[in-house]
Amino acid sequence: MNLVIDIGNTRAKLAVFKQDKLVFSLISDHDDINKNIDKLQEEYSLKNCILSSVTNILTDVELKKFDKFVQLDHKTSIPFQNKYDTPMTLGVDRIALASAAARQYPKQNVLVIDSGTCITYDFINSKNEYLGGAISPGINLRYKSLHQFTANLPLLEQASYKMIGTNTKSSIHSGVLNGFIQEINGIIKQYNSEFSNLTVVLTGGDTNFLAKKLKSSIFANPNFLLEGLNSILIYNLNE
Repeated sequence: MNLVIDIGNTRAKLAVFKQDKLVFSLISDHDDINKNIDKLQEEYSLKNCILSSVTNILTDVELKKFDKFVQLDHKTSIPFQNKYDTPMTLGVDRIALASAAARQYPKQNVLVIDSGTCITYDFINSKNEYLGGAISPGINLRYKSLHQFTANLPLLEQASYKMIGTNTKSSIHSGVLNGFIQEINGIIKQYNSEFSNLTVVLTGGDTNFLAKKLKSSIFANPNFLLEGLNSILIYNLNE
């Protein structure tokens, strides 16, 4: 059994895999990570572990006893060729997403769209080369920026919207949400024009919302990052 730990900006995800199959997952506050690891170790026969963190949060998980422990960084062995100009600056979350694409869609052009605090676009081609992508503000960041950097616009939470806003609040919702969706549709269209037989994977916290709104045919998979981390762990076990 493999333990996958993904520490994000606000919370962490812990998942148990049996080979490629996701057996169990949970969301944890940062303060409860080690407690939840202990519980999972008691319930499952965990032999291997991979840790990915986009924060500076310290954890003693590396001190726990695993046959194989991998802390993901730019030096970790990965199942694709990294063509990024500055590989040492490539986020571990983006490395994991590209790894999932390489393992699940071999010899295909794949665009992975991860919508969370930020929205990231990551592209791996049919030659198994990671070329890069883009980073853009996520939905909540767009709402916050309109409020924080203007004098009179209110801070709103995501809600339903219509194309033509008829008051300030509905105009903000239209600008943020419709603009967000049109951005993604536009970027998918650009990639489709450059690369044949493009596979598009959508993941992240906004997966369910976006899957219903996007024009293009996509594969929606909220667990894609966890699966990518597990694929890196398996790759390192087989080296």
